[in-house]
Amino acid sequence: MAEITAAIVKDLRERSGAGMMDCKKALAETNGDMEAAVDWLRSKGLAAAAKKSSRTAAEGLVGVAVSGTKGAAVEVNSETDFVAKNDQFQAFVKNVAEIALTVGGDDVEALKQAQYPGGGTVGDALTANIATIGENQSLRRVRVLTVGKGAVVPYVHNQQVPGMGKIGVLVALESDADAAVLEPLGKQLAMHIAAAFPQALDASGLDAETIERERAIAREKAAESGKPAEIIEKMVEGAVAKFKKESALLSQLFVMDNKTPVADVVAKAGKDAGTTIVLKDYVRFQLGEGIEKQQSDFAAEVAAAAGTR
Repeated sequence: MAEITAAIVKDLRERSGAGMMDCKKALAETNGDMEAAVDWLRSKGLAAAAKKSSRTAAEGLVGVAVSGTKGAAVEVNSETDFVAKNDQFQAFVKNVAEIALTVGGDDVEALKQAQYPGGGTVGDALTANIATIGENQSLRRVRVLTVGKGAVVPYVHNQQVPGMGKIGVLVALESDADAAVLEPLGKQLAMHIAAAFPQALDASGLDAETIERERAIAREKAAESGKPAEIIEKMVEGAVAKFKKESALLSQLFVMDNKTPVADVVAKAGKDAGTTIVLKDYVRFQLGEGIEKQQSDFAAEVAAAAGTR
């Protein structure tokens, strides 16, 4: 059986909001598997759905750049937050976001092959940064949005420097409406996206495996009610429908009033502007999203350094 350390229990508590003893039991029941432990807690009604943001661990910066009807978002990771405050590192993130606008697409390797200001490629500049700053860094991901007409609106939550921070959002609005209409609407939608963490634009874009996982959790939870099978099935499908509604951007309740679906907010803005506005796509990059930070035992590290272990 996997060792259940205090650090793992603490991580599960932070992710699930469940009590310490419940977390220890969940980890014991699932042989230390973190994802399975979260599901176990949820099936017992001891935890809500864990947002991906709770798994944030890496350091670095997310950068966004916009030019006309095109926008780009990039994530560049570093080992420590100290490097993220380095002028050289910040200049690299800014340049890479702007280069991504011309390269287009979501291919990190293609972006690394693009020309970098001053000579060489983006990949060469990254290697030089690692050598001169003295800490490992990586260009983790890139996403570019384009609309034929309208605007791509950027937003950085708690930005550290212009266009860079730990959460970067792009909102693609396709419309004939003026920028004076699209820019403020796009910013409000971006703020919603930063806060509400949608998993897809609409229900059809949600990950099939994630939906089945939700269905399995709901079925296990409903089975404990002791109700007839047909009632249980209705409970399960109701829970899945609720998950889809709360996870897809267009059906989420707008955070500004917590009662109007985002799709209706966009439709009203279009009606008020006298033209159609389509929320075509969005990007939400949160620094370190999905990366598990390696847990360390400080006492063991000190003992090892002293040669006592």
